[in-house]
Amino acid sequence: MTSFSLAGRTALVTGARRGIGAAIAAGYAAAGAELILMARDAALEDTLEEIKQYGGSASVVTADFADPSAVERAGVELASRKIDILVNNAGTIRRAPAAETSIDDWQHVIDVNLNSTWALTRPIGAAMARRGAGKIVTIASLLSFQGGITVPAYTASKHAVAGLTRALANEWGPAGVQVNAIAPGYISTDNTAELRANPAREAAIRERIPAGRWGRPEDIVGAAVFLASAASDYVNGHVLAVDGGWLAR
Repeated sequence: MTSFSLAGRTALVTGARRGIGAAIAAGYAAAGAELILMARDAALEDTLEEIKQYGGSASVVTADFADPSAVERAGVELASRKIDILVNNAGTIRRAPAAETSIDDWQHVIDVNLNSTWALTRPIGAAMARRGAGKIVTIASLLSFQGGITVPAYTASKHAVAGLTRALANEWGPAGVQVNAIAPGYISTDNTAELRANPAREAAIRERIPAGRWGRPEDIVGAAVFLASAASDYVNGHVLAVDGGWLAR
């Protein structure tokens, strides 16, 4: 299955300290990629150790995703390197009813989830287009399709991520760059800790999932490898739900 190999490719993964980002980074190392990990700080020891166990290597770049200008500066610098795969995973969520969501909380979520995704993708994607090849994978959400409850900024950002995925696929597809997104279902990560700590809410969510369980970060890795590999060369502008069947219910 050589079309799924990432050997000889360099992948930049954001938000790789834990959760989905860490799982994807390790999965890419197992598939043969060299890694660049981008996070708010350099405390990535666990991820680096797992990559090492797969025989891979990684370098670390730091940037605060709440500051899109800083992310853009990092992106412009990274664009001078040959990055074959970009995974926009860094994200955040703030939960509150719409009437109680401050403009500061709104702006923070939009900056991290959308504006910094754009700030990093623009220079790196443009460099890929100039070279005539590249893979961009952004982590969307079930709330790219639905409204959710008490997460207005997060929902707006993830709808926008899906739209940006399609817009960039249209523009860069002719240049040989595939731009896709993954919409994880309810995954056991920091972002869902509050939901899982609420017995009634946890049970209501789990009971709707046909798979009968919450997802794990590792459940996202297969889709992420597929969308980064030659196996997906004719897949572009797609938002792939990995949700245990949630959207089918």
